[in-house]
Amino acid sequence: MPPARSATAIPRRHARTPPARPRLGALRGPKVHVRWDRVGRVGLLVVLAVVIGLYAQHTLSYFSTRSQADQQQAIAQNLARQNAQLVKQEQSLNDPATIVHDARALGMVRPGERAYVITGLPNP
Repeated sequence: MPPARSATAIPRRHARTPPARPRLGALRGPKVHVRWDRVGRVGLLVVLAVVIGLYAQHTLSYFSTRSQADQQQAIAQNLARQNAQLVKQEQSLNDPATIVHDARALGMVRPGERAYVITGLPNP
């Protein structure tokens, strides 16, 4: 005998289950979440590294140029010192007393003078 039903009861139907379809996640693999905050941080770090690299390059160039300028200045000072010494030497060599002294040291005599050579003296 069939079970008794009430008049207000909803008739039961057998629910059809759709055929099993493969899930999209199973086909694609595990779902990947993009961490945009990390991507942004990495991007900022890359930009910061590039900017630091550019500043470092200019800083090295500045120090290299400064070193070269210091070397050139030292060379210029040395040449100025040598020039001052040569000017003093030129003034000394153009002095008439120096000319006479150097000529006598070489054994030269003035016109009308007689040169005497003394030999046999002991060396001090």
